[in-house]
Amino acid sequence: MKRFEATLAWQRGDQAFTDLRYSRAHRWHFDGGIDVPASSSPLSVPVPLSDPAAVDPEEALVAAAASCHMLFFLSLAAARGYVVDRYLDHAVGLLDTGPDGRPAITRIVLDPVIAFDGERQPDRAALAELHHEAHARCYIANSLKGDVVVEGYE
Repeated sequence: MKRFEATLAWQRGDQAFTDLRYSRAHRWHFDGGIDVPASSSPLSVPVPLSDPAAVDPEEALVAAAASCHMLFFLSLAAARGYVVDRYLDHAVGLLDTGPDGRPAITRIVLDPVIAFDGERQPDRAALAELHHEAHARCYIANSLKGDVVVEGYE
């Protein structure tokens, strides 16, 4: 079993708190030493109680799913002899009501644009297979209840 950790830190400061008008801004600290400003999404809690410049949990979830897919895609492409020059994905997560009636990220859409180098270029079927296998191996996507779909390669 592998273990992954993050430390979160939030402080009330001089805010009353019980009136619900407290800052949702906080910090994420990761084992590599990076600190990331985090906050609730302004779509959930209005500014100034949220920090629109910070990463919110919903964005982080979408980025984690997209990143996991990309990393498996790159390793599979390399193993099959394809040289990837660039991988750009504008991933979108949709917050909706889940099947149990509670709010949930019900769908994450990945839309990667990938540039390959060299004479060996994947055809549509090979590209679809790379995405299919990357998706099947992505344990972030495998951990989610909502759909994670890849568009734009067909």
